[in-house]
Amino acid sequence: MKNIVLGVTGSIAAYKAADIANTLTKEGCSVHVIMTKAGTQFISPLTFQTLTKNKVHTDMFADYDPSVVEHISLAQRADLAVIAPASANIIAKLAGGIADDMLSSVMLAYSTKPAIICPAMNTDMYENPITQRNIGILREYGYGIVEPREGRLACGSVGKGALAETETILNAIREALKGC
Repeated sequence: MKNIVLGVTGSIAAYKAADIANTLTKEGCSVHVIMTKAGTQFISPLTFQTLTKNKVHTDMFADYDPSVVEHISLAQRADLAVIAPASANIIAKLAGGIADDMLSSVMLAYSTKPAIICPAMNTDMYENPITQRNIGILREYGYGIVEPREGRLACGSVGKGALAETETILNAIREALKGC
């Protein structure tokens, strides 16, 4: 059984991560969801816990098993890490090595195995040179990037920044797992 860490960040597209978690679980993967505080504002951790049958991690300092350093344990047992949707904030944290919450800490500890980042944000944020530089840095570090698609965004504008289709993300995950 493959262990997958699924990061869910603050984006209206967070609801699509439920489909990803559900499909991967049905395909026999053990999915461990880590949500940022902003991610929990868009979809409930209970949704993911129900779909995956695993505890959802939302707080770096929550009461976990004291004999386990949770962010290290999650990173060590994962075969693949996926962040979908990946906000500009988490992309910047990863590119800069910032580890100030559960998701960014797990990802910093997870640095030697395959990871997939699925950006989702407003077109202006996505096309911002800083965000593009950060995505370039992640590519250099070996992260797979599933490009966002063009479409009507939550803000009403049309452009590139919508989370890739669920099946596109699932196909990237399946392909990455072949190498695990």
